[in-house]
Amino acid sequence: MTDLLTPVLSADWDNDKSWTLERYESIGGYTGLRRALEMLPADVTSLVKEAGLRGRGGAGFPTGMKWSFVPQDNPNPTYLVVNADESEPGTCKDMPLMMASPHTLVEGVIISSFAIGCNTAFIYCRGEVLHIIRRLQQAVAEARAAGYIGKNVLGSGFDLDIIVHAGAGAYICGEETALLDSLEGRRGQPRLRPPFPAVAGLYASPTVINNVESIASVPSILTNGINWFQSMGTEKSKGMTLYSLSGHVQRAGQFEAPLGVTLRQLLDLAGGVRAGHELKFFTPGGSSTPILTAEHLDLPLDYESMAEAGTMLGTKALQVFDETTSVVRTTLRWVEFYKHESCGKCTPCREGFWWLVQLLMRFEAGTAQPGDVDKMLDICDNIGGRSFCALADGGVAAIVSAVKYFREEFEQGYTTPAWELFPYGRSALFATEGDLR
Repeated sequence: MTDLLTPVLSADWDNDKSWTLERYESIGGYTGLRRALEMLPADVTSLVKEAGLRGRGGAGFPTGMKWSFVPQDNPNPTYLVVNADESEPGTCKDMPLMMASPHTLVEGVIISSFAIGCNTAFIYCRGEVLHIIRRLQQAVAEARAAGYIGKNVLGSGFDLDIIVHAGAGAYICGEETALLDSLEGRRGQPRLRPPFPAVAGLYASPTVINNVESIASVPSILTNGINWFQSMGTEKSKGMTLYSLSGHVQRAGQFEAPLGVTLRQLLDLAGGVRAGHELKFFTPGGSSTPILTAEHLDLPLDYESMAEAGTMLGTKALQVFDETTSVVRTTLRWVEFYKHESCGKCTPCREGFWWLVQLLMRFEAGTAQPGDVDKMLDICDNIGGRSFCALADGGVAAIVSAVKYFREEFEQGYTTPAWELFPYGRSALFATEGDLR
């Protein structure tokens, strides 16, 4: 079963001082950059496009294609912005990558900047993770001292500066245009599109925004080639990726495997669901992706299969819940998060999530009224697709999918509190004997 694992990004995580330049160069680090600098920028873009690398931040948009959208005749400078504001509940892949192997990301930033004609790149990181910000800053300083960043990179005539920017910890800044507003020093709120960032992004200039894992995957493609990358994954979802398993599993953690692996296979690697219990439901890509149930255990975890099942691969944050879990309580906790993190710009999102929390609290307390399930779904219909960004859609998806698979459990909230049906202490990972709520 361990043959399923394809450690590439995570291959060096457990080695001593894996975050240092010396260690990274000893395992072939910056080989991909040297090969890229021998090519034309357009050829680097074509190589990434042909390899089939898709965005690892949620949407799965082809990375090389996104690069090719940058206009070549725009007089303004071109910027690259790396979205390192990882904050989707259950998602924990970018942070360990930056902590254990920051030079993988830095090399990817340099190659990507060269490909799109960018001379200033930004890594936008969460302000709360100070240890990771410091590690990124150290990696950038080491790369600059070694000649990988700065004027005339490795004698190629290419100039690049990389700036590590600390955000203020708003979930909404994971949305690319809100991130740009924050980077410019304004309140992070989504922008109306068009214009799209590729045409008018940071400082109204052409901007490419990519996820950490997307950019960190680029050096391996330059080093090992297209055929190597395409030998992993499925027909339309190529390559390897990081799956994050958390919740009611024996061994939670990161599992780097080809796209298209199933949850059943990943659970086998993780030792299965916790002893004496069975899977009830799971999120395929964080709390903003519609949940799936045990019937989907053998569904390939790739972009196409998830879409056919009515959900999304998202960030591949697999939160696993066993039969002791209250779907009502879980959904309420997720929706409380979206209510708190709404930027307030769009009325349906700002007001709608407040009302949804009130309804879900009634279901949890067993004081909901007959018809409240349909009322809740009606409110969802008036939120989804009616806001500037996907935050509203993600919060609504959590409710709609929960009702789809567990409507009877919500209807039990007309008479019985959720904590009586599912004593909370039983589902807690860490609980005392008497902690039943």
